[in-house]
Amino acid sequence: MDPRRLPGAHRRPRQRSRALVAVPLLLILVVTVVDILAPPEVHLGPFLVAAPAITASFGGPRMTGFVGVVAVAAQSVVALARTSLTDLNHTLQITALILISAIVTLFAHHRERHEKEMTQLRSVAEATQGVLLRALPQQIGPLRIASVYLAAEAEAQIGGDLYAVTRTAHGTRLVIGDVRGKGLEAIGDAALVLGAFRAAAHRQAELPVLVADLEGAVSSDLGVPGTSRDEHAEQGETFVTAAVLDVPDIEPSLHLVSCGHPPPLLLRDGRVTPLKVSQPAPPLGLAEFAPADIAVESYGFEPGDVVLLYTDGVIEARDDSGSFYPLSERMAAWSGHGPQALLRHLCEDLLAHCGGSLGDDAAMVAVQRLPGAPAA
Repeated sequence: MDPRRLPGAHRRPRQRSRALVAVPLLLILVVTVVDILAPPEVHLGPFLVAAPAITASFGGPRMTGFVGVVAVAAQSVVALARTSLTDLNHTLQITALILISAIVTLFAHHRERHEKEMTQLRSVAEATQGVLLRALPQQIGPLRIASVYLAAEAEAQIGGDLYAVTRTAHGTRLVIGDVRGKGLEAIGDAALVLGAFRAAAHRQAELPVLVADLEGAVSSDLGVPGTSRDEHAEQGETFVTAAVLDVPDIEPSLHLVSCGHPPPLLLRDGRVTPLKVSQPAPPLGLAEFAPADIAVESYGFEPGDVVLLYTDGVIEARDDSGSFYPLSERMAAWSGHGPQALLRHLCEDLLAHCGGSLGDDAAMVAVQRLPGAPAA
């Protein structure tokens, strides 16, 4: 499975717009013919304003303006066929049609410009995020890994979900996190955490020291005067929830520090167990407000076991009735093999649950311990 972002369709298809323009043109034709054939006391001309209004909902300013011109021409044909262009009733109808067509064309222009700005912003953000979220190796040490990033459909609402993996002399370390907020600033915060993790995780320091390094990187950035963080101080602190794992090569266990992040799920023999910590650390960036010792908790991680790391965009996805996605239940019901197949199943099931459109970006990383001696 491609570990990169799976983008939604954010650009309006031109072919679809050209096909839809047949609807307002057909409306103009029908209204024109019926109006000409109708009795003198019946006037259907006001219905023509619907044509440019409908076009503005899906077309650009040129298409909307073109339909408006066709509608005005049709109204002029009706006036000539029934009375004359100088007839007061038809003159007022034509004037109103010209005015409304101009207004909806202006609306279409502003909407199209806004969509271009959003498309450019999303393109920049996706390119930046694609550089930051490097593809995770399918196998590292004694572990098989799969990862995926599902993009939300909201325009330019790029999330700050992050994940990374690195090797040490005696094991593998992983991090998954979620930055509070959206957009380029969230991606900048994610870059900060990923950079600190990649710089420090390969060292032989204990897990609490690594988490302290990540906390120091985030906290020091928040304290720089004149940065965008100062502007957000009034709205609330910027912080990052994260789960940091250390998986030894030989010991059948894993060690976990949770910084306010949803608990990983351990799948063993068809049973799913949340790896909840008794002493969670505060999210990165909030240590000064909630000082706490960084506690490491250990869990069994046998060959064949699969651990799923995820962000809250997964468990907060809702269906039409407002129900959250039951990740543990759906994971336990899976009967396949391997982390790749697990993520493929969960992605399809998650998108089906929420109707194909996520409200927030979602990331998942599945890790399976392989039997036998650790790979180099």
